[in-house]
Amino acid sequence: MSLRLTSRPTSPFGPSGRTVSAVTAVVSVAVGGVVLAAGVATAQPCSGGSGVPGGGLDTFAGITHSGESQQGVLPQMPSTSPTQTVEWLTGPMSPNDTFSRFGITGTDLGIMWDNGVPGTNRQILTAFGDTVGDCREPDGEWRSNALLRSDDTDLSDGMTFLDPDHGEPSAGAPVLEERQNFARQIIDGLGLAGTEITIIPTAAIAVGGTQYINFMSVRDWGDHGHWRTNFSAIAVSEDNGETWRTELGTIRLNGGISLDGIDGFPQVSAGNENFQMHSYVAHAEYVYGFGTPPGRFGSAHLSRVPAERLLDLGAYEYWDGEGWAVEPGAAAAVIPAPVSELSVHWNDYLGKFVALYADEPAGTIVLRTADRPEGPWTEGTVLITSDDITGLYAPYVHPWSSGNTLYFAISRWSDYNVLMMETDLDEIFPEAVAEYGGDDAVLSTVSLD
Repeated sequence: MSLRLTSRPTSPFGPSGRTVSAVTAVVSVAVGGVVLAAGVATAQPCSGGSGVPGGGLDTFAGITHSGESQQGVLPQMPSTSPTQTVEWLTGPMSPNDTFSRFGITGTDLGIMWDNGVPGTNRQILTAFGDTVGDCREPDGEWRSNALLRSDDTDLSDGMTFLDPDHGEPSAGAPVLEERQNFARQIIDGLGLAGTEITIIPTAAIAVGGTQYINFMSVRDWGDHGHWRTNFSAIAVSEDNGETWRTELGTIRLNGGISLDGIDGFPQVSAGNENFQMHSYVAHAEYVYGFGTPPGRFGSAHLSRVPAERLLDLGAYEYWDGEGWAVEPGAAAAVIPAPVSELSVHWNDYLGKFVALYADEPAGTIVLRTADRPEGPWTEGTVLITSDDITGLYAPYVHPWSSGNTLYFAISRWSDYNVLMMETDLDEIFPEAVAEYGGDDAVLSTVSLD
């Protein structure tokens, strides 16, 4: 079966019939021996002015707004909890007013990473998932993903996003030339008609000043928390996230799906299903990748690759529980299921790696620590329960967290927006070690100088 790539413009959307300048690849796909017709995925995020972003699924968050009525007040944790809410990061009710500044009324995720650029251009880049704008406009101005930038170093009152400016890679967001208050989609999919409903970032890192996002191609959302993917892959940006290209050689095909016909295009490998969603952390000369299956009920597995070979799947190794193997199918679980939307970072204050994720069945947000990426990881410490605040998911650590405060972004389903939270590590770990020493450097970004 051959892979056929062509270019075709995406469907127009936005006020006055504005068209997004983007191209979508069209492919022929074999799934279980059946060839699926090629085409462009469509989205129907809003219906009659009350919208549902993300491929037209009626159960998707229930966006019913046009920039005014959907987002509620900032939820509050019990006053005795070491974890507290800080501020909304997105939405029309947030201090960032992302509706009027970026055309974003609802979005989720908020994967944050240091762009690795020294000096005054050092920033936090933040990738979001399915994003909706004004439901009175065609398609509800739905985008599969978006990116915002910040240089805010005072996180005690949230995180401020910079103002947008078209074509300026250090401004607040990649925006449309004809509409500079509209954050455009940054990563386009392969456009599998009826089989690829959205493209969602799951992890990001900077290596030598180049930006990398690992994303998943969502095939269908399935039952609650049990979505399926076509593949995961890495997109690359060499201009601080302004433009992106997908490296086809990094595609990890999920089980039961095959694409072929391109030289060097990887085939299905046993174990790829465990690396459909990712979390990246730099440690010594490696980028470690924590992988989970699609959905919210799998365990976390571990890969590593020399930082300069991040795009070479043949250079990856996989932790098998005792050592490093060369086949993804050998990867053993390092954090037991259920692990959902995992975020792993090094924490200087604790002198340990910190893993933050949602336990879907329990309705909790969980924190674990380890001295090394391969573990052993501690038993989970529950930071938030559904009795505290309902509908929270996707906790992503802010890499500029410092001292005893761990800041993280988290999404709330009912508001379909992202907020900042903070945890007092002294209350969680009263015996915390505040210094780290050793030969293995642990970095939030990787320099190749």
